Formats: sequence, C-alpha cells, structure tokens
Amino acid sequence: MNHTAEEKQGILALKQAIRDYLGWMTDKGYSHATLYLHKRLLNHLLTFIDQREIRWENIFTFETLKAFQQKCKLNCAPTVFRALARHLHAQRKIPRLLSEHPHELPAIYEEYLRYYAKTRQAGEQKAAGIRRMLTALHVYLGRENVELTAVRIEHLDAVLAEHTKGLAPETRQTRRAWLRGFLRYLYLVRGILPKNLAPLLIGAPQYAQAKPPKFLRPHEIQILFNSFEPVTPRELRVHAMLYLAYSLGLRPKEISLITLDDISFSQGEIILPDRKCQNPIRIPLPEVVIKAIAAYIIGARPQTDSRALFLELYAPYNPVSPALVSHDIQILMHKAGLKASAYWLRHTYAQNLLETNRSIFEIKEMMGHDRIQTTRRYLHIHTSLMRKALFDETL
Repeated sequence: MNHTAEEKQGILALKQAIRDYLGWMTDKGYSHATLYLHKRLLNHLLTFIDQREIRWENIFTFETLKAFQQKCKLNCAPTVFRALARHLHAQRKIPRLLSEHPHELPAIYEEYLRYYAKTRQAGEQKAAGIRRMLTALHVYLGRENVELTAVRIEHLDAVLAEHTKGLAPETRQTRRAWLRGFLRYLYLVRGILPKNLAPLLIGAPQYAQAKPPKFLRPHEIQILFNSFEPVTPRELRVHAMLYLAYSLGLRPKEISLITLDDISFSQGEIILPDRKCQNPIRIPLPEVVIKAIAAYIIGARPQTDSRALFLELYAPYNPVSPALVSHDIQILMHKAGLKASAYWLRHTYAQNLLETNRSIFEIKEMMGHDRIQTTRRYLHIHTSLMRKALFDETL
C-alpha cells in the first residue's frame, strides 16, 4: 500500500495519540476490562484509517465515525471513538470536538449559539437541539431563496410544521421557544429584523392546561430526609446535593457547577457565579448543609486535582452532569415513596420564601430568575400568598 507523506504522518500521529490516550487511562485508574476494550477497538480504528488512507485532518469527523461503526459493527465503537476525540481536543491536538454538525452555520447563527451559551445555562443536549432547529431554519430559507432579514411569520410557521411533524405537543412547544429566542436576539440584540416576530410565533391555544409548579409539603420533606442514613459514597453525594436543592433552591445545573473555591466553610456561605440570570450571588449556608457537604468531601469525594465539588464515583472522576444530579435526587425521592422530581425541591424553596413574607423582587433574586414573569409563575404554589404578593405589592 503506497501512502502519501501526509497519510503516513497521519497514521504515525494516530498511533502516538492512541498510546498517549491509553497511558492517560492507566494513570487515571481505569479498570483492566475498560482498558482492554479501548485498546482493542482503537487498534481496529488504526487499521481502518490505514486501509482507507484517511488523512489526520479527516479522521475525527462524523463521516469517519459512521464509516468505522459500519465496518466494525460494535455498539461501543462510537463511545470509544468519541472518548479519544475528547481527550485529543483537551490536549489541543484536534481543533474541535466531534459533532454531528461538521459544517458551521452562517456567522449570525453561530454568533447566536455562542451568545446563548454565554447567557444561559444550557447543557450539550439542549445546545445541540437549538443548533438543529437553526439548521432547519437555514436550510428552509435557502431552499425558498429567502434572506434571513426578510423572514416572515409564514416562513417560520412553515419551517416549524416541517421540522416538528409527528412530534408531541410539548416537544413542538419547546422547538417554538428555541426559535422565539433566536428571533428576539435578531430584533433586540442585533437589530437585524425590523419587527420582533417572537410574540407572533405561538401554537394552538390550550385551554385549562396551566400546571402550577409542584412542591413538597412539610410532612413529605420530613419523610424524605428521614428515609435514609447516608453511608456509601453515592449516598453521601446525593445527600449533600439534596440539601443544596432544598435549602437554597438550586437548579441541578447550578449544583453541578459548584467548585470547592465557591464554598467558605469559615464564613458559612457559598458564592454562585454561574447563574442562569448572569447575576452572581453570595448565599449563607445553613449549618445542616455545611455538615452534609463536609461529610461528602471527607467520606466520599475522590482524591483528585479537580476543583469541582461533586465528582463521578469512578475514574477519571469527571464533574457530575446536571442530568446525574436530577437522576440521583429523583431516585432518592422514589425510594422514600414520593413521586417527585428534583425541581420540586426548587418549587418548595420558592414557597418557603413566600411564606416568610419575602417580596416578589427578593424571590426573583434568590431564585436566580432573569425575568419577573418567571417568578410570578412560581407564586402559583400558594394561592393566598400569591394574591397578596401580586396584588398588594407595587410591581
């Protein structure tokens, strides 16, 4: 097989990258079974790249991943392929993470995605969904030969009908919300559109569908916290996360972002620099929360250089994801006999603030809302106090 100089250089670079990656996995304490699986699959990848004569710059693409998976026919192949790509990206040996969207959108779309990531706490899954929605809009406008600056509501309705066909009403509502956010950005931030089309992008009216936020009552809170005594590392971790969610009303995303540097045990407070509303806040930590966090750090947190507070239980001990925070808290609730989710604790926190006669403006700041309208929705949880907060106060 006659390789060009570029192809030979790419194969040598991939061999070295695989050796470095497997060495890194060994240093991080991965199990022998995991190491064996990765080594076996990456050797298959090396052979595949060699036979296909793929250059280095074309290895870590979605097209190569699809072709490699079809060749080896193993379900775990994409996981190993992506893990190597993440490692190389972290080492700055490849310019970008592997994506199902290898081609960037036009500048205005990419600028909005960066703006959204900066101003909102969006996970990778949500960001990918917004990108798909914007891609659908871009493709539709290109097919219809319509400039973005000339988009009209009928174009938006058409692309939504095409993009959300067969989806559940709740999913279609989410897609509309993503598109409305982009339209507000075009009008309010960039001044590209002559009119704000976001308020016009609405779905069919739904009557008697309003669902007030659900919360736990005092006896249910007591059942929850008395349902278990934390012993194992997983129990100690979820116990600390549970107290943060209940006592401070933190979102799963906010809990996942807490670092050791954000907590002052001597002063008994926590700083939350990365809130959804981009408004950092310093909050006192109740003693029971401090004890729960300390118990986790001493008895369960892995010894690692990471500054994230909550880490996964197994090597390489990455920070926990928001989904893991929600999942662990919900499992604990179900074990206590409560059919609830992690966000019920946030709603309960809002109710507790309301019952201590906090104003709607104070509740807005404590909850980390960026709009007073969002806070008003949370006040549905206690009808009598809601009426006082909304009608007796000057808004």
